[in-house]
Amino acid sequence: MSHNKSVMIVAGEASGDIYGAHLVVAIKELDPCIEFFGLGGPEMERVGVRIMHQLSAMAVVGMTEIVPKIRYIFRVSRELKQSLKVTPPDLLILIDYPGFNLHLAKKAHLLGIPVFYYIPPQVWAWREGRVRKIAKRVDRLAVILPFEKEFYWKHGLKAEYVGHPLLDISSLTSDKEEIKEHLDINHNRTPILGLFPGSRDEEIGSLLPEMIGAAEIISHDFPHLYCVLPLASTVKENVVTPYIKNAKIDVRVGRLDTKEVLKIADLALIASGTATLEAAIMETPMIIAYKVSFLSYMLGRFLIKVSNIGLVNLVAGNAIVPELIQGKATSLRLAEEALAILRNEALKRDMKKGLKLVHEQLGQGGASKKAARIAGEMMGL
Repeated sequence: MSHNKSVMIVAGEASGDIYGAHLVVAIKELDPCIEFFGLGGPEMERVGVRIMHQLSAMAVVGMTEIVPKIRYIFRVSRELKQSLKVTPPDLLILIDYPGFNLHLAKKAHLLGIPVFYYIPPQVWAWREGRVRKIAKRVDRLAVILPFEKEFYWKHGLKAEYVGHPLLDISSLTSDKEEIKEHLDINHNRTPILGLFPGSRDEEIGSLLPEMIGAAEIISHDFPHLYCVLPLASTVKENVVTPYIKNAKIDVRVGRLDTKEVLKIADLALIASGTATLEAAIMETPMIIAYKVSFLSYMLGRFLIKVSNIGLVNLVAGNAIVPELIQGKATSLRLAEEALAILRNEALKRDMKKGLKLVHEQLGQGGASKKAARIAGEMMGL
């Protein structure tokens, strides 16, 4: 008698939770009886994944920031490995989160469980040595950036380019005016500044005060400025409240749709990460900010091999949007860059043109379905 197939799926961050949920839905279209369990967040839970641990407790940025959470992370890793051994799934699906996921891949490989890495780590940017580990432990890869396939094939790995899953998630039918009505934003409030300080508490702690400070400076030139801050699913509102309650500007905070906020924003101040690609898809001018502990930054500088850190600039192949990294990610610098863009229509037009090209390079959509097809092949569906 054939049993229902089961899949362990592991995502360690808010973006991975969203991509994981879409992938689960696409796999269930191939076989609705498949059971899913693993590590994820509210999005994966919503589509029927049995969540063994919530990812909000796991998310860290930088290398030294991991220290306070290390015992918890080890415990979760042990439990998932134990689960692989006691009730082996038909497939292990890993989404990004390499430090954690490559250990799981090793265990699964030793147990003979097929491993599918959807959105593998950006080893082309740093820690190229990890490629050897991936080659040993992972059976198939689905990559989401156009240049990654060639990089992995060159290292002897079977990688398939599926395009970026954001393309399927980021379609909006409403126009700007409808969104403003829906969000109850007064039409005289201009410019609208989107604040995206990240999906982890540490990022918010280091970037949000600078973003608020920048907005206050911008408001001297633009007294009708209105700021909108959509909370990531992994962030509790009380994490941002302390930074906003004494702000000298209006900041709208809530579980708002990132795409909607990006569509109406004249400019976005954005933590380096997935949100920058969402902004590129919406063709929203942006300034990228990145700040970690000094030690993490020094380690990163030693390891990173790319000239830009923003995904938008990496895909474009040059710096089409400003990046303010570490000591440069200050209120003053953010405000200077923002005012330069807000005052200059030609600069804004050029940036939008560059973002449109990035949007086109991210593929034609259908990433979740293509990745589901690979997962299906690996389970013999």
